[in-house]
Amino acid sequence: MNVYLLVLCLALLQQEGIARPDPPGCNSPEVVRVAEEALEQINQDRTNGYILSLNRLYDLSHTPEKEKGGSFYKLIIDVMETKCHITSRKPWKQCEVRNIGDVPVYGECELSAYVDSHVKLQSYSCALREVPATAVVGVCPDCPTAENLNEPVIKETANLSLQRFNEESRLANYFTVENITRASSQWVVGPSYFVEFTILETVCSKKTDVNELSNCPPMDCQFAHRGFCLGSHMAHEDQFEIRLSVGKKDSSVQNQKPVEVKCEIYEPQAAAVEEQAHAKADSGHTGHQHDNHTHLHPHEHMHSVAPSSDLTVSNPRGSLGTVVDQPAPLRSSPAASSCPGPHTHNLGLNKLKL
Repeated sequence: MNVYLLVLCLALLQQEGIARPDPPGCNSPEVVRVAEEALEQINQDRTNGYILSLNRLYDLSHTPEKEKGGSFYKLIIDVMETKCHITSRKPWKQCEVRNIGDVPVYGECELSAYVDSHVKLQSYSCALREVPATAVVGVCPDCPTAENLNEPVIKETANLSLQRFNEESRLANYFTVENITRASSQWVVGPSYFVEFTILETVCSKKTDVNELSNCPPMDCQFAHRGFCLGSHMAHEDQFEIRLSVGKKDSSVQNQKPVEVKCEIYEPQAAAVEEQAHAKADSGHTGHQHDNHTHLHPHEHMHSVAPSSDLTVSNPRGSLGTVVDQPAPLRSSPAASSCPGPHTHNLGLNKLKL
């Protein structure tokens, strides 16, 4: 009888163990996959700012939904800002996190996602902030420090950088500054200013008279190209010269203070969509000729292809959540097992909880 009761108890304990598996923790490969894919969707949903990279999983809750065959996750993840602007639409794993000399930004995101065979982001809320200058100077006294985007010297640095880009670019049209997104300064042999800014294609071709460039409006077209630029300007301490308009002979870069600029130009999404439509039309028409929208074109052709119902139509960007600038919150200890997970980055700032 005692042996029978012992066997029965062991069977019940085994059944209970099968029925109630340990909940997933921050080291679970499945949870890490959910966090990575959900962050990718957060970046795709956003309309401005910089692409975020996963730093660590902080906490989670997991609710199986057996009737639907999936699971509902709520995650808290720590994130770091990368050097890639949202305009680029690059996957976050291809983007470099800002280091200590790039005015780093960190934060956290709370998100919910439904997971079956795919990860489907439901909502998110992110709070970001710059690493305090005091923390940066303590580790790197000579690193650049953040500047106010509205300072005249910052606006002028962006204009000088754009001017050099337009002078050297072989693109069909001129571009204009859309938004200055980041600025910093550093003392080298004099004050040096660094700017990051987005640019937008204008309606003015390179054949436009230089006296008319100030009246060039941005191109109001879904096929207008956008870009992202890094510019710098080294000025003397006692002066800051303003360069003349683009194209004037005495405004050459060689006769001015050192200005450097590097820009990436992105093909508009509308061009990729139309290329799909052209490809679909071509499949039934041999010898059909059409414009190639995978290069920078002069916008002198007609976009008359009707949209196809087979093309994917996504939700409007920015509809799933928000990203705000906010001081670091006081957080309670994680509730889930093995949480928080390990950091991917700490930038050498061990005293600052990134």
